[in-house]
Amino acid sequence: MNALKTLAGAALALSIAIGGAQAQVLFWSTQARPVEETQKMRSEVLKAFDGQVDYQVAEDGPWLTRLQAELQAGSGTIGVLGGLHGDFSTVGADLVDLSGVDVGGVKLNEDYKKLGMLGTGEQKYMPWMQATFLMAANKQALQYLPAGVDLNTITYDQLIEWAKNIAEKTGSPKFGFPAGPKGLKHRFFEGFLYPSYTGSMVTKFRSAEAETAWNKFKELWQYTNPNSTNYAFMQEPLLTGEVWVAFDHVARLADAFNQRPDEFVAFPAPAGPAGRGYMPVVAGVAIPKTSPDVDKAKALVAYMLKPETQIATLKATNFFPVVDVKLPDDMPASVKAFGPVIATMTGAPDALPALLPMGLGDLGGKFNQVYTDSFERIVLGGQDVRGVLEEQATALKALIDQSKAPCWAPDKPSEGACPVD
Repeated sequence: MNALKTLAGAALALSIAIGGAQAQVLFWSTQARPVEETQKMRSEVLKAFDGQVDYQVAEDGPWLTRLQAELQAGSGTIGVLGGLHGDFSTVGADLVDLSGVDVGGVKLNEDYKKLGMLGTGEQKYMPWMQATFLMAANKQALQYLPAGVDLNTITYDQLIEWAKNIAEKTGSPKFGFPAGPKGLKHRFFEGFLYPSYTGSMVTKFRSAEAETAWNKFKELWQYTNPNSTNYAFMQEPLLTGEVWVAFDHVARLADAFNQRPDEFVAFPAPAGPAGRGYMPVVAGVAIPKTSPDVDKAKALVAYMLKPETQIATLKATNFFPVVDVKLPDDMPASVKAFGPVIATMTGAPDALPALLPMGLGDLGGKFNQVYTDSFERIVLGGQDVRGVLEEQATALKALIDQSKAPCWAPDKPSEGACPVD
């Protein structure tokens, strides 16, 4: 406790020292962390705000640690918070109600706005921007598609057959996957593979259906470029031609489409026996109760939802608007390619949304590690699927029980900690 108060006090002193007479709103965010995106947030997205904004980014753990330090100290320098839905789920009681924020007649996505209430009667955060993960392919790969396959309705079995065709016909594996240390591989297993085969992310972690899912991914791995264990952003191997078909976050595919738009095609994530699992990534803005200037912070929240700010945010981060806005004709090629595909995927009759993990607090990283460790042991290490799932399920259950996190979609709501069957 004393250490946390010391941290908060040091942060306050530093802010006073550098703030000068013109007070800044400190925008403390887990989003737009790549250096180029952070710079665009400062120089392009926030430049028209009536006041000074200090946009600072941090990894999830340090972000939460500093916030908790200020909350426990009872005062702080953070004016506005930027984070994913799951980032806010453990601090909802310490967030200002934003119900009264004047957004100037802007029409917000109602589903996302409801998510921002965190199950309460107050608007704990306002939706800020949205994204997801998609598939991308070099058009050279299309000649090897299995007969009759429609990319908009592709299944995992068809993807495996396609990857096999490419490898056999070209002489080398050309499916790519972000399995490097900084890749978002855990999100694929949590939000795509598991829901598509089990209809679950947590409860059916060690089920027979989960075993099938891992065995299917092992099949796909046979036709995956071995350099995938180094990949973080799939746009890079797509551009070099090392990879012809890939999965990744839209922001990590964008450069391929922006640099050579005529060479690539985007399409929805595959479907499995339980549906077309996908993970909507919903980011929001919130105000901690320790915000030094709540009125100025509310003005910044409203500013982030203005149509022109939403468009600037899209250009800077490749995260899409959460307000009803007509996109201008000069949008990047990636936006034009991804928008219709996202609409197709999320509107598909077999669409199965899987929310980002929530309610885990500072255990979120360990939760993700369960899925990463399972991948490394099963797929890279060749260990027995059933044995690994039994061991990893025990670790998963311990984390869930420790955090007391209730289930989130696609798992059914639970009373108390989400069960791991």
